[in-house]
Amino acid sequence: MKFSILKKLEVLENRLYEVEKILSEKNTIHNKKYFLNLSKEHLKISNTVLLFKKWKENELNIRKTKNILHDKEIYSLAIEDLKILKKKKLNLEKKIFLSLLSKDSKDLLNCFIEIRAATGGNESSIFSGDLYKMYVRYAELKKWKIDLIHSHYGEHGGFKEIVFKIIGQGAFGRLKFESGGHRVQRVPKTETQGRIHTSTCVVAVIPELPKEKGLKINMKDLRIDTFKSSGAGGQHVNTTDSAIRIMHIPTGIVVECQNERSQHKNKSKALSILQARIEAAINLKKHQESSFLKKKLLGSGERSDRNRTYNFSQNRVTDHRINLTLYKLDEILSGNLDFLIDPIIQDNQAYLLSKLSEIDK
Repeated sequence: MKFSILKKLEVLENRLYEVEKILSEKNTIHNKKYFLNLSKEHLKISNTVLLFKKWKENELNIRKTKNILHDKEIYSLAIEDLKILKKKKLNLEKKIFLSLLSKDSKDLLNCFIEIRAATGGNESSIFSGDLYKMYVRYAELKKWKIDLIHSHYGEHGGFKEIVFKIIGQGAFGRLKFESGGHRVQRVPKTETQGRIHTSTCVVAVIPELPKEKGLKINMKDLRIDTFKSSGAGGQHVNTTDSAIRIMHIPTGIVVECQNERSQHKNKSKALSILQARIEAAINLKKHQESSFLKKKLLGSGERSDRNRTYNFSQNRVTDHRINLTLYKLDEILSGNLDFLIDPIIQDNQAYLLSKLSEIDK
């Protein structure tokens, strides 16, 4: 284990003893806010310190076992024990490293997903519909709920744009790396000569922040328009000005919502996603120097810009960010997205661990 990591762990161990001592004092409990903050800190670092103690105990056992390797009678047993201890060491170090990574509180939140047809005309819109179905099936497997916010249908099926919310603990953490360019290679239904076309869609995944923690929007900065709903729907479509379009003038961000009968409900939904979009834009600007975020999250929608390629003729999906290729396109489109999500989360963790090891060298 690197010296810088050991020093961090020793600091945490000393801090845990200090926190436990303060918590045991009679006067501490009278200051509820202070007591609550200390309790949270204790909960946050106690698991890491426990793992560190196990690691130190294991290191002691490794040294003791090495010291008896000269004894020929128990040499073979000592070698076997050493193998077990070294394997345990690696497992403990992995757990320690992961516990040291700062948890992103946003990972536990609900999220908005926007899918927009980019290059490829009608085929791009059709593929937007396929992606929407894929995310809906994934949400169903996770027992999450879907709330449709806004949809603009394509002329030959699918969507030119669709926005929906996924409601479920950990939704954003699982889906945040879906943001970016998604490229499809297949023979479109409208193609008469059997040629493979390449089209793209852009996906954006944005966390839904709690109202008390969200960005406060000045209503004077908004331009709100109403219009009649359009596209597939029930009798309410095209009869009343229930659809809402909101522009945030300082940023130019525009949000539409037309899927509710009530103008009030559409406005409420539109404001919630506008708030999330503005917050996401601010955060992205803060972290725009991060090459990992640029590589893993951003997408323009050009054919050459793709986080992921879906090749139908080969039943193949390739995630270009981590050079992962799977011949499970049918399963993935059926909602088994964890085949792709787990590897990129692991890749992200490996990146964060490498950055952690670089600090305080």
